[in-house]
Amino acid sequence: MSEAVPLPAGTTLGKSFEYGIDINLGTSADPEWQPFRRISGFQPTYTPTTQDAQTYDDLGADNSDVTGWSFAIAFNVQVNRNTATGLYLPEIEALLARTRPSAKGEAAVVEVRWYHKPEIGTPNPADAGQGRATVAITRQNTGPNGEIEVLSVTLSGKGPYTEIANPFDGWDSTVAVIGTVGPEGAGDGDLITITGTGFLGTTGVSIDGASLAATDYTVVSGATIIAALPAGDAGNVPVIVTNAAGASAPHTFTRGA
Repeated sequence: MSEAVPLPAGTTLGKSFEYGIDINLGTSADPEWQPFRRISGFQPTYTPTTQDAQTYDDLGADNSDVTGWSFAIAFNVQVNRNTATGLYLPEIEALLARTRPSAKGEAAVVEVRWYHKPEIGTPNPADAGQGRATVAITRQNTGPNGEIEVLSVTLSGKGPYTEIANPFDGWDSTVAVIGTVGPEGAGDGDLITITGTGFLGTTGVSIDGASLAATDYTVVSGATIIAALPAGDAGNVPVIVTNAAGASAPHTFTRGA
């Protein structure tokens, strides 16, 4: 009677949705990694570049050396937009900017990174890559029945990709970190910009102990929040951003009258 070969203890089946991809909205020297939200169909392809190394010693058999690796990334993404501005999410806007007639040379190139993003357990530390690519986009779901708008994206590698340490450290394990708040001296009702990391999934923003209403702040990206200052006294006040992992350390901001 045959028996199934047992798996090692502590293993689990991989899932099709356990990958993530980010786009750099900053520069290579000062990256601002923005995850793509609402993706599906993530499909990386790695293709070897070979050169014929055949000699008489191969007795007529093929003999090719791998001299490099090309990559391509394909995925689908739902199109969400801001009802007030009409703009799509910043990661979508960044892709579309690379497909306009004026996008030539470096203006047509994006920098992306992709990585294993498991539902449970530890991510594979080596299953991650980063590279530069050109962009091609087609629009799906064009029927008359009100289907959700979805873009099919293909990123064609420009040069080799780099193996990187997996940047994903869990779904809810990263507390937001505030880097800057400005402009200094802003007063009641003025808009301020909060920059940092871990802002995706923000559940609250407080300034000088006052919790802002959801309509008083906008999470622009994982690194940027725009907020309206509530009424208060001039001076140094703490700013705190809270996500599912908890509250950030308070950042001191000097507000005006």
